[in-house]
Amino acid sequence: MQLTVVVRGIPAPQGSKARKAHGAMVESSKALPAWREAVRHTAASVMGETIWTPPLAAAVTVTFTVARPGLHYRTGRFAHLLKDDAPAHPVGRPDIDKLCRAVLDALTDAGALTDDARVVSLCAEKAYPGGALDALDTPGAVIVVNPL
Repeated sequence: MQLTVVVRGIPAPQGSKARKAHGAMVESSKALPAWREAVRHTAASVMGETIWTPPLAAAVTVTFTVARPGLHYRTGRFAHLLKDDAPAHPVGRPDIDKLCRAVLDALTDAGALTDDARVVSLCAEKAYPGGALDALDTPGAVIVVNPL
């Protein structure tokens, strides 16, 4: 049985560090704690509705949806339409590997995984809301954990 978690919110990366005044290192993304808590809380809620035992090995698939920048849209009365040269996929920051790191750690905190080292297959993609993938109509993530 697979675990499917749909999280709404702005995906935040984990992994980039910033140096504070006295040499202390902190996560550079201020949005990270809220994002990880959203993933943890949603995963825990879904697990509470099902019988879920953390697998010995897992394959995880994640589709992140990120907001489309305003400059992708036309102006004036056609402001609701995309420009012809608007990219189909988000190719800028945040890095997909750092987004995955935040999700896997939050799944571990929720108890969906005993350890993120048990993930033996990871497939991730970034999309715009309501695009061809139609994963979410708002920013967030669709996370699927398959026991192996």
